[in-house]
Amino acid sequence: MKNLLLSKGFFPESLLRPTINYILQTQLPNGCIPWFVNGKADPWDHIEAAMGLTIGGELAAARRAYAWLVQEQLDDGSWWANYLDDQPVDKNHRETNFIAYIATGVWHYYLVTGDVGFLREFFPPVKKAIDFVLHYQSPTGEIYWAVAEDGSAKKDALVTASNSIYKSLECAILIAETLGESCGENWRARYTRLGNTLRHHPECFDRTWEPKTRFSMDWFYPILTGIAQGKAAQQRIDSKWATFVESNIGCRCVSDEPWVTVAESCELTLALLAAGEHAKAVNLFSWLHQFMDEDGGYWTGYNFRDQVIWPREKTTWTAGAILLAADALTEHTGAAKLFLQPTLDNLDQSLPATTEISLSE
Repeated sequence: MKNLLLSKGFFPESLLRPTINYILQTQLPNGCIPWFVNGKADPWDHIEAAMGLTIGGELAAARRAYAWLVQEQLDDGSWWANYLDDQPVDKNHRETNFIAYIATGVWHYYLVTGDVGFLREFFPPVKKAIDFVLHYQSPTGEIYWAVAEDGSAKKDALVTASNSIYKSLECAILIAETLGESCGENWRARYTRLGNTLRHHPECFDRTWEPKTRFSMDWFYPILTGIAQGKAAQQRIDSKWATFVESNIGCRCVSDEPWVTVAESCELTLALLAAGEHAKAVNLFSWLHQFMDEDGGYWTGYNFRDQVIWPREKTTWTAGAILLAADALTEHTGAAKLFLQPTLDNLDQSLPATTEISLSE
């Protein structure tokens, strides 16, 4: 099947069951979900795959995935960037957006299941993770992208990573408020600061390297995470649609390479839905099923110039992204709109970028 046009109320269970099983079969007995068999794992992609399991109704497996995160969480609330056989691959850095993403995964599980007990059980590791990340918020609002082994910040920020953290902060605040935890108030101030910087102060990002504007995620992540909404979101889509989207194939990873990736195409599908571009979202997602293999896994990417699958790998996080997009298009679960509309009030108060905020723990 090369095209799949999805609509509300019609989740393609039979088609996507092998994709759910692909994640299940790759998950290790301890709950870790590596990229593929014998591959590495990282916290962000592990959570993306776990959300796919939740959508697929594999709740016990999803819980094992979150339990593995708790097991591996360092005392300060962080995780290493990559793991292989439960051992960190590289202690040179810990990426803040990877660390914050647990809040998104835990809130997603709650939206699907309504399980307050799960929310309460996993709030302590969420709080530790969010407090760690917010310790590395600059006085001008952006979040430093990574932290060295000795705890020192790598003092620059990425647009996509800070947008991801912005969404994770929204989820963390919602978790805290659902449980009646007081930390949500301080987190709201940080969330406001970060949102203001993302909207109004691009000079706070990419200060020590070339801007990442060639990456499609820098284009659509502000829509996916609620920074750009309404007409602004639609204008943003229009501005680079021809640059990044290859008709009947998918979304490029970077503008200057003939390479589309399935996961970015799924995330763009979510961003299109958030921007009110439903027809474009349905069409884009329908193109991706040519990259589904017979075992239910999806190839990571495709070089359309050379007409070859590249790399020759089927990642669990790509499968997770497929399930997230399918859920959003069909409204299959209670988490279907998680990435489509911000739940918190618009807290942007156009604060000046130089105003400092409290860094109290």
